[in-house]
Amino acid sequence: MAVSPRYPSLFQINTRVWLRRLSNDADKQVTLADIDDVTIDGFAERGFDWIWLLSVWQTGAAGRAVSRGNREWRAGFKTVLPDLREDDICGSGFAITAYTVSEALGGERALAQFRARLARRGIRLMLDFVPNHTAPDHPWVKVHPGYYVEGDEAALTGAPQNYLRVDTNHGPKILAYGRDPNFPGWPDTLQLNYATPELQAARVDELIAIAGKCDGVRCDMAMLLLPEIFHRTWGVTPEAFWPRATTAVHEKYPDFTFMAEVYWDLEWTLQQQGFAYCYDKRLYDRLREAHTGPIRDHLLAGLDYQDKLARFLENHDEPRAASEFSWPQHQAAAIITAARPSRKTGKLPNFMPSC
Repeated sequence: MAVSPRYPSLFQINTRVWLRRLSNDADKQVTLADIDDVTIDGFAERGFDWIWLLSVWQTGAAGRAVSRGNREWRAGFKTVLPDLREDDICGSGFAITAYTVSEALGGERALAQFRARLARRGIRLMLDFVPNHTAPDHPWVKVHPGYYVEGDEAALTGAPQNYLRVDTNHGPKILAYGRDPNFPGWPDTLQLNYATPELQAARVDELIAIAGKCDGVRCDMAMLLLPEIFHRTWGVTPEAFWPRATTAVHEKYPDFTFMAEVYWDLEWTLQQQGFAYCYDKRLYDRLREAHTGPIRDHLLAGLDYQDKLARFLENHDEPRAASEFSWPQHQAAAIITAARPSRKTGKLPNFMPSC
């Protein structure tokens, strides 16, 4: 008798790219409301338990302008898309202005219908939550500038790559770009200040609202909110956010799933703060480097840790796996990543393919 696998598989779709391709093929605009049954049946037939729709939320003109005006980024876009047009540069899906579904993708109703169609096939829907920052034209910038990390003239002069002068309803401010402690700021974002209690409360409310639209969220760069990391980056120590947030969501939606993008060996920390899964970037790096001893040791770690690791075949922030792994190393890495013994024979964590 067949035994169902213990761990789920997740398929990541870049929603805007996917719908643009379908629209071009159909010679008309295609939204989430127009996806045919054959496509959704195909997800189920291929054994996917989750579909992660990347970048469904509203973005704005400010983030788009930064993407179009950044010469380095544009050169990268041109490498990927040699016939690049201005309209192709739609801005980062991580520079969010509102957690409502973009009308270009079909809006809230289309997403709800898509989710229901997945559910009828036993597939759950994952969406994004970008906790660290917002777009520069998020409404909070005007109305609640105190939600953001503020700088001064000295900071702007000394590190112009990390700060932006903005107009708010409370007068002109100098606000920090979103960033992690190891790199310059992301110039299409502004940094939220988790040392502000009102900001934390507002973000919890947003998460509860998002949880009503999907079955789980992938939390972008989740470790940046940890008090010790936030202090290292910004010099202030906030109250822990994730235990509060995950608890509040689970009180209303007990089966909701949190998955963390996390690095720097902080996976265990976030597992203890309510995350069902954390990226297993360490395994990916060891497979790429072909370090057999560390790979073996990694796979022998305690199952209380491994059970909550999300193993991915590719990461959209990195080069395609085919360019990183030579053959047959690529084949071996994929087998190790995707191996999932049954409940009867043992345990290995889930894996996360992407497109």
